[in-house]
Amino acid sequence: MIKNTASENGQNHPSTLENTGLEPSRRFCVAPMMDWTTPHYRYLARLLSRHTLLYTEMVTTGALIHGDTERFLRHDPTEYPLALQLGGSDARELAHCARLAQEFGFSEVNLNVGCPSDRVQNNMIGACLMGHPDKVAEGVQAMIEATRLPVTVKHRIGINGRESWDELCEFIEKVAAAGCRTFIVHARIAILEGLSPKENRDVPPLKYDWVYRLKQAYPHLEIIINGGIKTFEECHQHLEHTDGVMLGREAYHNPWLLAGVDSEFFGSEPPVASRHEALRSMYPFIQSELERGVFLGHISRHLLGLFHGMPGGRQFRRHISENAHKPGAGLEVIQTALEKVQEPEEPAQTEAATSAVSQP
Repeated sequence: MIKNTASENGQNHPSTLENTGLEPSRRFCVAPMMDWTTPHYRYLARLLSRHTLLYTEMVTTGALIHGDTERFLRHDPTEYPLALQLGGSDARELAHCARLAQEFGFSEVNLNVGCPSDRVQNNMIGACLMGHPDKVAEGVQAMIEATRLPVTVKHRIGINGRESWDELCEFIEKVAAAGCRTFIVHARIAILEGLSPKENRDVPPLKYDWVYRLKQAYPHLEIIINGGIKTFEECHQHLEHTDGVMLGREAYHNPWLLAGVDSEFFGSEPPVASRHEALRSMYPFIQSELERGVFLGHISRHLLGLFHGMPGGRQFRRHISENAHKPGAGLEVIQTALEKVQEPEEPAQTEAATSAVSQP
């Protein structure tokens, strides 16, 4: 387990959650996103919301078993509740990596059955597994037997050539029979030939009603809906039919949205009152990462959307973009950028919820 760098720096991080072994709430989640949901983004996200369930980027079983395991599983304990997403299909490898997830203190281990890229298809990873429900069931059963952690599956509603309602139900039933109780459903099919991963996030039409029907057909299962969700208003509409919501790109490009989650969905006070407070709270963490040899640009790219839509937000973003990559760039780049955004005279505790509902 890595050390708690925030504690070492004497930082009073607002999250007091620990991985207690209890089932995490999936009422509101941030999706696993390659190159985006890194430890640096997740640290910011946890500053903004105590209760949002966060996910790592997808990590392949091969990378964990044959690569730098410590680097791939590195996280700060203040990120809890935190789920590890795995990419793989070999039952023995998945079981081994599920044990690693438990050893490293994660709150959940999730199997990726949704990524449509050619690279992962060639290794029998991601959305192509929708066509092999027995293999998914075998892997899920092995993971469940290997760990005390909750084992969940994130998947599409189908793939081209296998996109009927009956085939979706067959997938759910076989994986549920293996012991899975939580299904995170991206409400689009994946088209495995002819569309890029980016196009697969937009081109296939959303079928939210199919996810609603899954919950009706399998009320004993936990069904989380994902795909194209942007506002709290939309979240509440989906929660009338499902057990939870998962946001992806909106939660990354407009991270301040997360500051309204705790009050809006969990009935608790937000951990920070303003964007300025949130960013200042990151200073000790940023400094510790710089001292560890991390380049500022690797951290600061996840901060660019924090002042999205605010006066001075463009200047904030521009200053970081123009200076964070320079040799020797340090915390002063972030501090100078923050000075370009006027600080509100009164804490804007309700701003996040308001903007999250009203955005187009």
